[in-house]
Amino acid sequence: MKHPQPLIPGDFIRRDNRFRATVRVDGREVWAHVPNSGRLHDLFIPGRPVWLHPAANPARKTPYDLKLVQMPEALVSIDARLPNPLFAEAVAAGRLPEFSCHEIRPEVRYGDSRLDFRLLGPEGVCWVETKSVTLVTDGVACFPDAPTARGSRHLRELMDIVQNGERAAVVFIVQRQDAQSFAPAASVDPLFAQTLARAAASGVEIRAYVCRVDMTEILLDRAIPVNL
Repeated sequence: MKHPQPLIPGDFIRRDNRFRATVRVDGREVWAHVPNSGRLHDLFIPGRPVWLHPAANPARKTPYDLKLVQMPEALVSIDARLPNPLFAEAVAAGRLPEFSCHEIRPEVRYGDSRLDFRLLGPEGVCWVETKSVTLVTDGVACFPDAPTARGSRHLRELMDIVQNGERAAVVFIVQRQDAQSFAPAASVDPLFAQTLARAAASGVEIRAYVCRVDMTEILLDRAIPVNL
């Protein structure tokens, strides 16, 4: 998936609220939209280099979208809207044989929620929920970086799907390349970690992939081990 161009360099100053940050561009302080409701404490350090894209509407109060953060170890994509198209692109291109299918239906209602995908393939139906991961500590990608009741609800719905005889998976998309494994962030959200372990025991597939991120594109790159 190509990044929107042009990408403009800046420096992070502070996060003003969940969806707005102040950054420095060409010596001026400006506002940028943050397309991620996570805490991002490890990424948002004053003075850290960031990359921005001009807003489609130049009259918007936040004239830029914050796209990438340059960490010492890796370039990190922070856009929490990307995992779904990244996953769909990889499935459609045949790069994820474990999710081989001939039909990809996004945003399908199940119970009280809309799950991200319903795949139809040679072996039947597979329901998939994707999660965006940006936090990596000592080579371990961790989710979530803030408590998520919604995430636990989705896991319970996936367990219900398996109990009813269909396949289900939760897929963690790590939007950086420096992770060697994945684990739930139990210290951040113990309920999510416990529910994830229960989901795995019930037959829900738990998968994690890192992305290759550079200045032109982001691609789903490789699977990494999951440690529960």
